[in-house]
Amino acid sequence: MLTVGEKFPNFEVAATVDTNPAKAFQTITHESYSGKWKVFFFWPKDFTFVCPTEIAAFGQMNKEFQNRNAQLLGGSTDSEYVHLAWREHHPDLKSLPFPMLADIKRDLSEQLGILDQKAGVCLRATFIVDPEGVIRFVSVNDLAIGRNPQEVLRVLDALQTGGLTPCNWQKGQDTLHV
Repeated sequence: MLTVGEKFPNFEVAATVDTNPAKAFQTITHESYSGKWKVFFFWPKDFTFVCPTEIAAFGQMNKEFQNRNAQLLGGSTDSEYVHLAWREHHPDLKSLPFPMLADIKRDLSEQLGILDQKAGVCLRATFIVDPEGVIRFVSVNDLAIGRNPQEVLRVLDALQTGGLTPCNWQKGQDTLHV
């Protein structure tokens, strides 16, 4: 699995960005959102139970990520059409403000090293990538365990200080001075 300090891989995938079929799909690449921090989070499968709770929670916090010059990008190995159907039928996903990446060829997932070998789906992985394309944070949960978007935001805040942050540091608190 790729880890902290490594370059996020080059990629090109279809993404679901809207529930209106006329403007539902867009191509997203490693060059999209240039100059921004990017928070990639992957889930195992659409139309499941834990995944929509996380996706909706990230969606509710989208403005907080945007306020930090960060773009949320969620994804799985499902197609853009499956993402669209899920968004159309799940009330918590209808108005998601970020792209749902469709890694149906599993190219990005394989480059990242986040495919569950038994299930053949993405692990519940999160990557924070700086504006230069360098991975600055990686977290992977068991397929059955949801992640905490508040913690991802806290880590983004800590990374953006450029300083040393102690355990449980929160935005606005002093960093450590050595």
